[in-house]
Formats: sequence, C-alpha cells, structure tokens
Amino acid sequence: MSQIIFGPVTSRRFGQSLGIDLSPSTKQCNFDCLYCELKGAKTVDTIHDAPSVQSVLDALQKALQIHRNLDVVTLTANGEPTLYPDLKPLIEAMHALVNRPKLLILSNGSTIGDLLVQEALYPLDIVKLSLDCATPQCFKKLDRARKGIEIESIMEGMQTFRKRYQGELVIEILVVEGLNDTQAEFEALSAALRKIRPDRIDVGTIDRPPAYAVRGVSIERLVELTSALEGLHVNIAYRKNYDAPKRRFSEEEILELLKRRPQSTEDVAFCFDEQSLVCLNRLLAEKRLHVKNIAGVDFYKVV
Repeated sequence: MSQIIFGPVTSRRFGQSLGIDLSPSTKQCNFDCLYCELKGAKTVDTIHDAPSVQSVLDALQKALQIHRNLDVVTLTANGEPTLYPDLKPLIEAMHALVNRPKLLILSNGSTIGDLLVQEALYPLDIVKLSLDCATPQCFKKLDRARKGIEIESIMEGMQTFRKRYQGELVIEILVVEGLNDTQAEFEALSAALRKIRPDRIDVGTIDRPPAYAVRGVSIERLVELTSALEGLHVNIAYRKNYDAPKRRFSEEEILELLKRRPQSTEDVAFCFDEQSLVCLNRLLAEKRLHVKNIAGVDFYKVV
C-alpha cells in the first residue's frame, strides 16, 4: 500500500500540516472537478481498498514522534476523505491521542448532509468544506458530482452541521474563469454563506496544473468578486509570486474597511503601503482594532 502519511507541509491556510491520505493507492472521489490537480477519474461513493483504522493510527503515532511543532494533522485523500468507510472510529481514536496537534479535514462538502458524517466530524478542531457554486447550473458544470448529489442539499447540510458543530468551520471557494467568476454567482454564494455562518471563507483560484483545460482568474478579479461577501471573514489566497499594488489608507478608511470586511494579515501585507501600516499599528495600540485568529489565520477587526 502507498504511503498513508505525508509531509509536514507548510499550508498558507493552516500552518505546519502533517497529512493523512485515506486513499493512498488511487484517486477515489464523488466529484470530478474541472480544476482538480489529480487526473480525471470515474466518480465513486465509497473508498475501496482503504487502510485500516489501526494502520492509520500506527503510522500517525510514529510520525508524531518524529515531527514536532505541528499546527494540524490533516485528513485528506486522493479524492474525498469522508468516503472513508471507518471515518467515525478513526476520528474518535485520533481525538483521544495525548498531546496531539489540532485535527483538520479537507472535504469537498458533498456528504455533509449525511447525519452520520456530521456526527463523525464533530470532534474535529477544524472542518474545511468546499462550496464553489451556489446555483445548480454552475455546480453541475464545475464540480461534476456523482449522480444524486445536489448543491441545494449540500448547502442545507452545511447549515445543519453549523448549528451543532463547536469547532472552526472554513468554507473554500475556488474560482475558475468562465464558470463561477460572475458577480451573480458570488451574490448567490453570499446569500448561502450568510445562512451557513462559517468562521472563515478562503477564496482562491487555479495555481496548479488542472485535470482539464480550464484557467484561473486574476487576483484583481478575486478581490472584485469578494466584495459581494461583505461582513464575512474572507481570506484571499494570493499566489506567492504575486506583487500586488500597495495602497494608502487613512485611519478612517482603515476603520471603515474593516467594519465591512475584516482583513487577514496576508491581505494587509499585500495591499497596505508603509504609511497605512503605521496607521494600522497605531489603531491596534489604541485598542480600536484587535486581531482574531480563525483556524490559523489572523484577521484585523474593529473593536
């Protein structure tokens, strides 16, 4: 069997992460997303030839003895990790480990309407779910889900899960040119996200070779689109080599900006010029602003 544990890797979103691949042999997913970095594959509804709970735990405990100062242990897969047949006992066993890092799952959100999946995920510290589209037409074209999976049911499941889940819920939107890069789609996403009430929303675009012939959008377009998500904690995933134009803001402008949309430290580093940073730090010193950490990302907020 292929390697279950990988990393640690440095994640822009979650820090130092040790990965657990619940489908180490091959891609097994109920989506065939156009932007997936893995090769296209026929959709499935469960992971076959999965590693046993004990083999995952043994590999994890061995890795934790070697790797220190981790931020998270991340459940993922060559596909969709919630299709793992023994998800609940695995998460319960991982949760019981002494002196463990935070536990995170990276899921496409497809199964979140299943109450058994919700129960399995409750012990996790962070749950990341994808929501690329809020309309059926967009969802069908972009995420190409297995028959019977509907976006309305996914969004309803996210709302239900949020009501009981006590950890940090992160929603990820990946923007693809010509598919979900319209103001109308983001307005629909905004309406859905206000009902779901995630702790953080990560918005990014394609920055790795995709399975199919699709393209990402510019950072400028991401910024434009996220204006529809006013009042929500949005973290734009900038490409590391992107050199954004620095902008100047007065103290009043900074306060007005942060009232409407809290900014992550990465947002500020990319967009604020030196004088704006001086203003920002003065507002922090005067306790008119504070910093709130949400699932490993710091946001500046108005007190």
